[in-house]
Amino acid sequence: MSLRTTLLACSVAASAACAALGAAYAHHAFSAEFDANAPVLLRGEITRVEWVNPHAWVHLAAEEEDGTTTAWMVEGGTPNTLLRNGLNRNTLKIGTEIIVRGYQSKDRICEPACKANGRDITFTDGNKIFMGSSGTGAPRDGADPTERPRRGN
Repeated sequence: MSLRTTLLACSVAASAACAALGAAYAHHAFSAEFDANAPVLLRGEITRVEWVNPHAWVHLAAEEEDGTTTAWMVEGGTPNTLLRNGLNRNTLKIGTEIIVRGYQSKDRICEPACKANGRDITFTDGNKIFMGSSGTGAPRDGADPTERPRRGN
């Protein structure tokens, strides 16, 4: 191999390693960011959807009891997981009214939006779809249809 080929191969390998580290750093366990003791039930209209890895985000304007709205960004599983569960760009259109059940972030900071990990989405027709992140330490709350029951339950 020539020096030029060797340098190119090393450069490609280093770039791939940096990309892999960035993806690994961006992914987190549920308990690192979200509070299993702070469930939320959000009802509102979708304002934006981010189909990004490692987690998709659904933004919504959640209606409060006093009639005001609060901006929320709800973390879901990977885009691929959401697609397999039946959520896609046609089901998550801007303006669609949804109910999201999930867990609030530990930091409780709501600027620019409050954050939550979504477990499931319910549409106005009653259709409910799991949107959570499996295998990351999220509570075993029955929302994940692929989750095995714990022994003794």
